[in-house]
Amino acid sequence: METSVIPCMFQRTIARAFTLLEVMVVIIVIGILAAIVVPRFGGVTEDAKSSALQGALGGVRSSIASFRAKAVISGTTTFPTYDELMKTGIVVQQEIPKNPYSNLSTVREVSGADAAARVVDGSEKFGWNYWVDNASTPPQCIFYANSKDATTVSDGSGGFKSANDL
Repeated sequence: METSVIPCMFQRTIARAFTLLEVMVVIIVIGILAAIVVPRFGGVTEDAKSSALQGALGGVRSSIASFRAKAVISGTTTFPTYDELMKTGIVVQQEIPKNPYSNLSTVREVSGADAAARVVDGSEKFGWNYWVDNASTPPQCIFYANSKDATTVSDGSGGFKSANDL
């Protein structure tokens, strides 16, 4: 004769859970890992801003140099005027990039003295500063960031350059 086992509806199942001690150990380990990782990546945002600023400056300055090279080949030695710089397609092929420190792509025309001193003014309205003097011999121009924010670019003496000094 066969015997069959009939499962009982009232059979008790034992559920295991984590103990308070196990949960506390996991929380402590996560806290230690966070304490190690967060400081290592804390400056990543500032490094990215500095790199983006250097890239934007390099791109615009390269476009200005290309404009001048074409001018020299055609018999003049001029840098682009402020109006030429601002017209898309003449100097830069797209809009002037945004300054990563102010998030502004507007350009302010400055005087030669302000450009030489890298004066920052109106940083809530302008992301960049531009000065050009095609009447001088040789012609001169300066394009720089309109921001005094500190970057992560070394100044060579243990400090960091400000955005307008790049």
